[in-house]
Amino acid sequence: MGCSSCGSGGCSTGGCGTGCGNNDIKGTSGCNKLNVYDWLGGMKLPPGHKPFNIVEVRFKGSRKEFFRNNNNIELYMGDPVIVDADNGFDIGHVSLKGELVKLQLKKYNIADTDNRLKEIQRLPRENELVRYKEIKAEEAGMLQRARTVALQMGLQMKLSDIELQGDRKKVIFFYTAEDRVDFRELIKKYADEFRTRIEMRQIGYRQEASRLGGIGSCGRELCCSTWLTDFKMVTTSAARYQNLSMNPLKLQGQCGKLKCCLNYELDTYLEAWDNFPPNIEKLRLQTKQGVAFLQKTDILKQMMWFAYVREGVGSEWVALGVQEVKKVIELNKAGQSPETLGEKDKSNEPDVIKTLTEDMEGSLTRLDSKGKRGGGGSGASRNKNRNSNNRNNNRGGGGNKPNNNSGNNTPPPPAAN
Repeated sequence: MGCSSCGSGGCSTGGCGTGCGNNDIKGTSGCNKLNVYDWLGGMKLPPGHKPFNIVEVRFKGSRKEFFRNNNNIELYMGDPVIVDADNGFDIGHVSLKGELVKLQLKKYNIADTDNRLKEIQRLPRENELVRYKEIKAEEAGMLQRARTVALQMGLQMKLSDIELQGDRKKVIFFYTAEDRVDFRELIKKYADEFRTRIEMRQIGYRQEASRLGGIGSCGRELCCSTWLTDFKMVTTSAARYQNLSMNPLKLQGQCGKLKCCLNYELDTYLEAWDNFPPNIEKLRLQTKQGVAFLQKTDILKQMMWFAYVREGVGSEWVALGVQEVKKVIELNKAGQSPETLGEKDKSNEPDVIKTLTEDMEGSLTRLDSKGKRGGGGSGASRNKNRNSNNRNNNRGGGGNKPNNNSGNNTPPPPAAN
């Protein structure tokens, strides 16, 4: 069975699959920026209840706003709508409706009785959608021209994105800057250049990455441009708790700040750290063989490696569990010392490393040895025979001499007179 869609909500029937789709619920389109899954979309309201009249509308980038549906227009997720804007109207797409909008309003501390919420006018006509696409197509050229003007004026700012209003009566320039920028003259030039109302809006580097998007080091799209809406503070302590290397090139994202994903597994590591003894950086274990110093820690496996430090003697790592380490610490506090920590970690012995190295070298040279045994089995030997044929053919200026290196007794054709 084929796959079909209905309307702009992208509802599917048949063998469409569930990956990046709508799970067969009308109005829950997938693969959209900051898309919301309406898990209440397939449920009917109880008798006597009316649908919630506030709708979440998504615009370009990660901008979302709430509007009232006082006209009781039947809307589905993904539908384009014309909404009230400053001195005109704008066109956006429905991203969420129904009871889940109440949770979003509570999240952003917006009351459903707020008089500042604007209204949805109506659904756009076909010619209005065509005009809207033409207006959006102008944004790339306007942004390039705006950047050129800003560079000519020598302003220390970076224009990252541009957004035209649906009726083209207003344009918003999003920029990033380290210091305060006086762009009063810039606005005058933009107004003369583009013949519309100009608004300059400064954003942070994380918001810039969210609007522009990209591919992260994990191979997936940036979280801030697909689903992440809250930018929580990320510190270097999050990397330290996870035993990550303090390499800025690996810890920084495309925005130049610490990666937001450093906070994703932080709670798991903090919970695992609670089982370790305190002051682990100064941990010493006293045994009858000497003092063992901490060398390595595996947080999730709850393992710790210790080594004796002796002059002239190579260190041998001993692997202990956290509970075993705590037992040794209790013995040391009682004035006692165990005979030894346990068996050493044989994975660090030189003979094991040497054996692994020899096996790797053998596996790498195996193909070369096969080529040497077979007569002409490898590419190197074939090239050698081919070069010998060329030298024999060119030697003496004649081509009547048989070629004994080629393995073929058929003589070459006679030379031309």
